[in-house]
Amino acid sequence: MRKLIECVPNFSEGRDLEVIRQITDAIESVDGVSLLDVDPGASTNRTVVTFVGSPDAAVEAAFRGIKKAAELIDMRKHKGAHPRMGATDVCPFIPVSNISWEEAIACANKLGKRVGEELSIPVYLYERAAKNASRSNLSVVRAGEYEGFFEKIKGPAWKPEFGPSIFNEKSGATVIGARDFLIAYNVNLNTKAVRRANSVAFDVRENGRVKTEDGTPFGKPVLDASGESVRIPGMLKHVKAIGWYVEEYGIAQISMNLTNIEETPLHVAFDACVESANKRGLRVTGSEIVGMVPKKCLLDAGRYFLRKQQWSEGASEEELIDIAIRSLGLSELKPFDPKEKVIEFKIESDSKRSLLKVNLREFCNETLSDSPAPGGGSVAALMGALGASLGGMVANLSAGKRGWDDRLEYFSDRAVKGQQLKDELLSLVDEDTAAFNKVMDAFALPKESAEEKAARSAAIEQATKHAAEIPFKAMETAFKSYQLLSEMADKGNPASISDVGVGALATRACIEGAAMNVRINLAGLKDEKLKSAFVEKVRKISADSEARFKEINCVVEKKLG
Repeated sequence: MRKLIECVPNFSEGRDLEVIRQITDAIESVDGVSLLDVDPGASTNRTVVTFVGSPDAAVEAAFRGIKKAAELIDMRKHKGAHPRMGATDVCPFIPVSNISWEEAIACANKLGKRVGEELSIPVYLYERAAKNASRSNLSVVRAGEYEGFFEKIKGPAWKPEFGPSIFNEKSGATVIGARDFLIAYNVNLNTKAVRRANSVAFDVRENGRVKTEDGTPFGKPVLDASGESVRIPGMLKHVKAIGWYVEEYGIAQISMNLTNIEETPLHVAFDACVESANKRGLRVTGSEIVGMVPKKCLLDAGRYFLRKQQWSEGASEEELIDIAIRSLGLSELKPFDPKEKVIEFKIESDSKRSLLKVNLREFCNETLSDSPAPGGGSVAALMGALGASLGGMVANLSAGKRGWDDRLEYFSDRAVKGQQLKDELLSLVDEDTAAFNKVMDAFALPKESAEEKAARSAAIEQATKHAAEIPFKAMETAFKSYQLLSEMADKGNPASISDVGVGALATRACIEGAAMNVRINLAGLKDEKLKSAFVEKVRKISADSEARFKEINCVVEKKLG
């Protein structure tokens, strides 16, 4: 699965569009980075840039952007409404998909080290990357701003993590960190009253409301021993919220910032607003996401609403996203297009031709053509995906069978597993073709000099090894489908027993076909030790596959009669 991290540097220039363009051009010059948004503000004299990419690409792109900003922005001349301390004021990394916090923090440290050493800019680390807990809050680090840092940095408490302990007069200082993904999320109400919307906002937000002696919003506040107002906490952690009126739509909204979507996801915030609104005689009519959202948020929401319906969660990604959009009412105010609003979809390269995006006839035509790819490896992976899909289909049909309500969770879990296996095997359809193309590219390398011959030989060996690994991965993944198919043969809807049988045949065909593709690639390997290890692993999976297939087929044949 692709690793994806978001980076949101804030540059202290929001008026000179040419300067902003040069900075974003520097960021976009890195391969593997997608620029998602550029948001300049004239009054703040600040531009927020959002881009995503692999960890290494994101660090390189951020460095180039910071370097260009240091060249073009002179903080001695900067004025703006927003607090700031440097040409690149803040630069957080945010995990999007398949990125751990350790990896995000490593990105912050790697970038900070380069900025400090190569650009001589003082760098502080904040949020999850902070090495000093007292510096984790951005506003604390930035206190005093650019003008105050000339003296602030001289104190031992404010020695930067990276770079010199002398303030950079032209570029200032930079704060780099790793933080949670923040979603700006608005929930729509069937009222125009801001006061009513605020009542719901106070119910749900973490900070809640001030406790009063008579329990009314305008009563005398209850004070604690230190003289501070006592607060009644709200329903949700990591949520900031306020009510407002949107003239454009003629409605009031609860405007929220969700600052930890793992602990308080989108659908939980939505349902909390629904609960509070209902108690107050109001109705939630829909919602909107401001900016972009990770795919996982919508997938989790789709599964959540299926659970509420007491229905199987074993739906495809496309169906889960559609359910989430409809359940959250995301298209009430304007059409919600996942291709534009979901980060992973937005960055998919239009130029990348995927076999998964063609129809069945086009796939068969491409396979039948005189091009060697897609070939047997891609077709074997597709067979495996079909086998897993049939197992998942039987699980879904069984989950929805009348009178089997007590078995819903069991079959729903198996259907989800079928979806996961199907997606993994489908990804290998393209990977097998890409691996073959890499072998061809290696053979096309120049071979005039001794150095070129050595490099070509090494490239061929590496590409051939990879070309053997992909079908072997298909074998391993498809083999996991036998467990699902076996359970469906024993406990699934008996009316679908033939589907289990076809699924087992497809799984067996995938494993045997993928094994052939492993073997043909092994023939080109020079590493005999590696080759022998591969041969033994292929033999083992093939033998185990045959045994599992016979077990399942025996059950299928008996039930077919």
